Amino acid sequence: MRLTVFGATGGTGQHLVRQALDAGHHVTAVVRNPGGLPRHPLLETVVADVMDSAVIGPALTGRDAVVSALGPRGKGETTVCSDGARSISTAMRAAGGRRLIVVTASGHIVDEGDGPFTRNLVKPLLGRFLREAFADFVRTEQVVRDSGLDWTLMRPPRLTDGDPRPYRTAVDRNVRGGITLARADLAHAILNVLDDSTTVGRTVALGY
Repeated sequence: MRLTVFGATGGTGQHLVRQALDAGHHVTAVVRNPGGLPRHPLLETVVADVMDSAVIGPALTGRDAVVSALGPRGKGETTVCSDGARSISTAMRAAGGRRLIVVTASGHIVDEGDGPFTRNLVKPLLGRFLREAFADFVRTEQVVRDSGLDWTLMRPPRLTDGDPRPYRTAVDRNVRGGITLARADLAHAILNVLDDSTTVGRTVALGY
């Protein structure tokens, strides 16, 4: 598979690139600074600003799937994830691409997958401390839903640098009690949904 990754030098992005290469995928990493990326015959690095849809277009042409692992920068007001999703979607439509996977989070979503403690205490507290990041995730998800592409939204809980281990997933609802996930496992789950047509137009939550 030919895969383009945004946020490839971030915590999740680095795991995703390595695992994709190990699986034999051809990876195009679109980054502002290529430092930290491995040297590999199947890896192409493109230095570009994700917010410029015209510039990133060639990196999306002829690709089988595109992944945005962009994350918020800092704790203040941010639009990086939603602006990035908008630019990527625009460039994909122009390039004729279809499959888009975007990482947001489960923290801003309260649904039937959550237990009473999480629903009534944990998530209200998270919403206060991460208000700006969560607001950007809400905007991001709306951009993706409106994109007209074959999208899947990945909603992990709090991410860690722990070792991979068995994890749970849930479609269109949160994972009961799933409060953490290793970035390596998020990367693994992203690769699993790339060609899974049952996740098109759906959200996939994760957790232990």
